[in-house]
Amino acid sequence: MKLAILSRAPRSYSTQRLRTAAQDRGHEVKVLNTLRFGIDLSGDQPDLQFRGKQLSDYDAILPRIGNSITYFGTAVVRQFEQMDVYTPNTAYGISNSRDKLRASQILSKHEIAMPATTFVRDRADVIPAIERVGGAPVVIKLLEGTQGIGVILAPDIKVAEAIIETLQSTRQNVLIQRFVKESKGRDIRALVVGDRVVAAMRRVAKGDEFRSNVHRGGTVEAVELDPAFEEAAVRSAQIMGLRVAGVDMLEGNDGPLVMEVNSSPGLEGIETATKLDVAGAIIDHIDNQVAFPQIDVRQRLSVSTGYGVAELLVHGDADIVGLTLGESGLREKDISVLTLHRGTAVIPNPRADTVLESDDRLLCFGKLEEMRSMIPARRKRIRKVKKLPRVPIHEQE
Repeated sequence: MKLAILSRAPRSYSTQRLRTAAQDRGHEVKVLNTLRFGIDLSGDQPDLQFRGKQLSDYDAILPRIGNSITYFGTAVVRQFEQMDVYTPNTAYGISNSRDKLRASQILSKHEIAMPATTFVRDRADVIPAIERVGGAPVVIKLLEGTQGIGVILAPDIKVAEAIIETLQSTRQNVLIQRFVKESKGRDIRALVVGDRVVAAMRRVAKGDEFRSNVHRGGTVEAVELDPAFEEAAVRSAQIMGLRVAGVDMLEGNDGPLVMEVNSSPGLEGIETATKLDVAGAIIDHIDNQVAFPQIDVRQRLSVSTGYGVAELLVHGDADIVGLTLGESGLREKDISVLTLHRGTAVIPNPRADTVLESDDRLLCFGKLEEMRSMIPARRKRIRKVKKLPRVPIHEQE
């Protein structure tokens, strides 16, 4: 395999480890400065220049796009995608994860548990927003930040209001987030590769510091993840469109709370803490995908007129809960179940005697109209109406 690592820091620990892991496995690998690419749109086919010369052919790339060059870096990754070069992290996925507001919107849509979060622009909306997330203290986050930079803990409403007003006056957009006291200055970093967590560590903040980032002096220790944390990490990375990601989670009273999905996770801390070859796992995943690439079936819906691929969620009140696949009637509707997802388990080509359970997710191929008819009607939002106090008749007169 011929691999290009897109990085502006060739001497960094992560880049060196990835390069060494690829070389040790017999791959041809080069580290290319992302900013030295030129996107060539002048010919009949998409192409790239590097240092002013036509780029040679590569089987795969591994983007390590820094926060400061997100726009140009994702444009380069997108061009590689147009040239059918494999990348574990798409330009779309990198862009999604880099913007904290966009990432939160996407994850909340897919029912990923997160600390209560809100986003407002008008000064008059700040205090109501703080109250919506549970009141002070609150965490204030810049939309684009890394390594704990741009994350501030405001102990009371007046301080929070002053911080937000100051940041907004400099044209900075901020999120207001509930401070999860029970996490006690700790968080979990799970390193996701493909469809599994290959390593996980707990980061503990130093002293009174509430941010647990290693760059802020936090310490790290290896940790065995509960299935709920592993499922949250893998789902979050996949929802973002990332096959290699660092997923940061808080240990809430009711389970994992996803804070952030990082598309260019550092490897030094987690390899030191766990003693695992994370870089090697990343290279092996890329090699497997180049040798036998996965087909994105969602991009090939027009196989036959009226047929396509869709994911169906088995709701708790569905008629098919408790029935086997054979008894469900799906086959009679010309719907074939390709894969069944149940929690963290994945069952490919499930047997006809597999009993369906609530919250199973079925990846199906079949008649689109039949599958559309199985999706429950969209529930209307129920708005909470504040009841006014009843006034006695004699007081009204």
